[in-house]
Amino acid sequence: MKQLSNRINSLPSSATLAMAAKARELKEQGKDIISLSLGEPDFNTPEFIKDAAIQAINDNYNSYTPVNGYLDLRKAICKKFKRDNNLSYNENQIVVSTGAKQSIANVAQVLLNPGDEVLLPAPYWVSYSAISVLSEAKYVEIPSSIETDFKITPAQLEEAITPRTKMIFFNSPNNPSGTVYTEEEYRALAKVLEKHPQIYILSDEIYEHINYGPGNFSFAAIENMYDRTITVNGVAKAFAMTGWRIGYIGAPEWIAKACNKMQGQITSGANCIAQRATITALEAPVSKINYMVDEFHKRRDLVLKLLGKIKGFKLNKPEGAFYVFPDISYFFGKTINGQKIKNASDFSMLLLEQANVATVTGEAFGAPNCIRLSYAASEAQLRKAIEQIKKVVG
Repeated sequence: MKQLSNRINSLPSSATLAMAAKARELKEQGKDIISLSLGEPDFNTPEFIKDAAIQAINDNYNSYTPVNGYLDLRKAICKKFKRDNNLSYNENQIVVSTGAKQSIANVAQVLLNPGDEVLLPAPYWVSYSAISVLSEAKYVEIPSSIETDFKITPAQLEEAITPRTKMIFFNSPNNPSGTVYTEEEYRALAKVLEKHPQIYILSDEIYEHINYGPGNFSFAAIENMYDRTITVNGVAKAFAMTGWRIGYIGAPEWIAKACNKMQGQITSGANCIAQRATITALEAPVSKINYMVDEFHKRRDLVLKLLGKIKGFKLNKPEGAFYVFPDISYFFGKTINGQKIKNASDFSMLLLEQANVATVTGEAFGAPNCIRLSYAASEAQLRKAIEQIKKVVG
């Protein structure tokens, strides 16, 4: 008798990875699929970072690493936090992990108990809900819409809090919407959280440098939130290092210590070569990656302009990350080329099968009226993809 655990049976599959797998399957059948489903920069890792990795190999870095990361990397992370975020951490408050996803999972595992509630301002990254479920907690969505620029209000936050609320996940710039919370907006939300000292804040700032206007403000920089906030970051997005798998946290020392203990029984320390390369990435001036951010900015403007010409695509102007998240509820109830569109999943599948463009349904992100398109693709691919979408639905 094949009997899996309740834990794995209760866990949803990643919608982004599932769509990527479906797109690959169609490619293998000979279809020319343009994938706008994965959040992965299409740039190569910068040469100066690759050179640092090669040097580390030549210097014979090949042994197990400390569970929480090399000391000189943790010191570099402390300097980065001070330089970019005005946050003061010491090296004992830093834990380096195999990607920011593991960082988030560590935090959830060490803070959440069965029955605890986790607040997820929607839309939210697909893994937040799954990680909450794995931690035997219940996640509670706080909805938003394109009309509010996908931001929640202090009143909504207050209403969602119960005696069981233990954590809230913030993500700015946001995946999937590209929304960026301002300092003023975060401080207004903090005013609510001040009244509920039992709630911890996880601030996922992985897209901080991919920002086109307002700049990034760290939640932990709010004076009376510092001791309750875990700041998560990594090198995957801004430095085009997705496959290098390095993420990290800055946290109250007791939480960092617990994450270190947890990680010691799961993966131990992160890859030694990737850690050495990350020191070089974080010590470099942020200006060294501006060429990628400038290109993403140009692509955002192009995608908004082209999608804006398709009737039924309702758009906001994302200020960060590399996604657009249009509301496509206009198409619900319509039949397009023989396919009845009941929801965003149907619409996303229509685009894949008839326009040969892979996107991700907003249902996976807690926003059932939307779909996510990543513009981490070449301008030529973006133009072609949107032209094919327009032929099918326009």
